[in-house]
Amino acid sequence: MDLIGQGLRQAFTLLLNGNPEVWQVTSLSLQVSGLATGLSLLIGLPLGTLLALNRFPGRAFLLGMINTGMALPPVVVGLVVSIFLWRSGPLGEWHLIYTPAAIVIAQTIIAAPVVTGLTAAALQALDPRLRVQLLGLGASRMQMVWALWREARLPLLAALMAGFGSVISEVGASMMVGGNIRGQTRVLTTAIVLETGRGNFDLAIALGVLLLLITFLVNLALTWIQQRSARR
Repeated sequence: MDLIGQGLRQAFTLLLNGNPEVWQVTSLSLQVSGLATGLSLLIGLPLGTLLALNRFPGRAFLLGMINTGMALPPVVVGLVVSIFLWRSGPLGEWHLIYTPAAIVIAQTIIAAPVVTGLTAAALQALDPRLRVQLLGLGASRMQMVWALWREARLPLLAALMAGFGSVISEVGASMMVGGNIRGQTRVLTTAIVLETGRGNFDLAIALGVLLLLITFLVNLALTWIQQRSARR
């Protein structure tokens, strides 16, 4: 208990004193996870909509792949991305391995199936007659899709929260493709692993508290938006 208490005290000390390294790690965590979440939304929202509103050969197989991807182990993603970005790999000439961009790529692959699967489920849960009614009233295809997104905005925001949660807390892939390099690719989760391995449990707890605080604040903001939309 003393160790936990010491870690909590150090967490507040780090926050109040503005430790440069801690803020750099925190800032990079927010940047890469925020960008990965945004990219997964750009991929998952239209793809999930396509799967929900259309019937075509192979759709069930694709949905099965997406649902499987929602439980994809991050270390497997890290392995695949590392192979592609390695110096001798297909994309090695881009020199992305052990860079923040590599972490963004890996985290996007992790979050995209989550956003896609939950988007498809949210739109499929809507009454099919709503689409017919919208088209009957003269709405274009895009107007109909936009109206469905608005109708399903609460579960879609939940999909966004799930996508962010899947990457901000991810460690395996970030460690493998980023290398946990100080000042370059070290994020909160990999820093926690490093400090725990060194036996610096107080600092690891402090970084863990920061990670939980960030996750709570982001999800609190998204939940506020979600519940505000629900009252409309």
